[in-house]
Amino acid sequence: MTIQQRLAGKTTPYWWEAAPVGPVPEQSIAPRVDVAIVGAGYAGLSAALTLVRAGRSVAVFDAMNPGEGASSRNGGITSGSIRPSIATLTRRFGEKKAFEIETEGKHAREFLYDFLATEGISCDFQLTGLFRAALGYEQYDEMARSTEGLAKRLGIDAYSVPHSEQRNYIGTDFYRGGVVRMDIGGLHPGKFHAGLLRVALAAGVTVHCQTPVTAISRNGAGFDVTTGAAKTAARQVLVCTNGYTDAAAPYLRRRLVPVRSRIIVTEELSPDLMAKLMPRGMMMGENRQLGFYYRPTPDGKRILLGGRDSSWVGDPAAPTLRLRAGLGELFPELADVRLSHSWFGNVAMNRDMLPRVFERDGVVYASGFCGSGVVWAPWVGSRAAHRLLGNTAESRTAFDFRPPAAVPFYNGTPWFMPAFIKAYGLQDRVALWRARR
Repeated sequence: MTIQQRLAGKTTPYWWEAAPVGPVPEQSIAPRVDVAIVGAGYAGLSAALTLVRAGRSVAVFDAMNPGEGASSRNGGITSGSIRPSIATLTRRFGEKKAFEIETEGKHAREFLYDFLATEGISCDFQLTGLFRAALGYEQYDEMARSTEGLAKRLGIDAYSVPHSEQRNYIGTDFYRGGVVRMDIGGLHPGKFHAGLLRVALAAGVTVHCQTPVTAISRNGAGFDVTTGAAKTAARQVLVCTNGYTDAAAPYLRRRLVPVRSRIIVTEELSPDLMAKLMPRGMMMGENRQLGFYYRPTPDGKRILLGGRDSSWVGDPAAPTLRLRAGLGELFPELADVRLSHSWFGNVAMNRDMLPRVFERDGVVYASGFCGSGVVWAPWVGSRAAHRLLGNTAESRTAFDFRPPAAVPFYNGTPWFMPAFIKAYGLQDRVALWRARR
């Protein structure tokens, strides 16, 4: 038994218990299709569904089983977060562009919620709201002002919660208040992907799993898409690989850094303890560089907590221990709780820290969701599909601009991430010390 298995009984995602990932029925690779898509996660399948319903023949290729990457490994929070602040976006891109990016989050969440209802996808979705916690009173004041402005600009239900009212939202004294957004909820990401896959296959999308693409090359007005099994000719190609981008897409690979995100899940807790720690059943986040995100599981019986993983090879125990210690720091009642699961998956970061739709040498890319792919991947995938269809109005997105800049001295192996994680951790310790002085 490995150290990880002693810490947490299973190293596979908790979500796979109710929605196991696996292969789809094998089909021969067509010699010619209208559109070839690389990646069968949320983005690739959302794009494929849009395209096939518009009458295009579509083949989706995935190196693993459909959804085996981040689509079934994430926390299931419908945040649609943008990491740069509105002030940072304004400084980089101007006030108009910054407002467009901020507003697009509202549209993307509404798109997701409508899609789940329209397609009849049952994935335990609940619009619970999200509580984002402040480390200190100065941070709380800044977050409260920002949230007041956000509510006015977007017309959403968002408000601040002072420290005196904090325990009505979360059963800890670790924070100094926080803010709430009621347009954010939670779902079961494995069930969401399984439902999306079911709908896509029923619509006529062809999915080839365990079929890695090895090369994409020009062939006249179209492309040759080569796999280990066969080659297909495609008029158009869309790449949606995000945190699992490999050498088949070298241009994208130099611009996306895969970062491990790890999640732990507790054993079942008593109803009274769950009601004390998570009184409103909300999604939770906090304002740290290496901040935790956490939530009750959809059945309300366990707590799931995630955060950045400093490792980049193997499956070491240290990241699980870090998350377990963080859980005990937030909730002393859980200091000795047993864990049932601990797993990791890759998210994809870029130098702008923004999702992106762009074209390079005729290939369209939809990627770079920066840890918020539950909302951004279906939205950006569908926008990319409309771009391929030539639907100008439907393809419009604030993320359709220049490609992300390449990362210097980077060729796809994130050797530098442990150092970055340590630096961010030091920043967080200093910020917490200052906040509590």
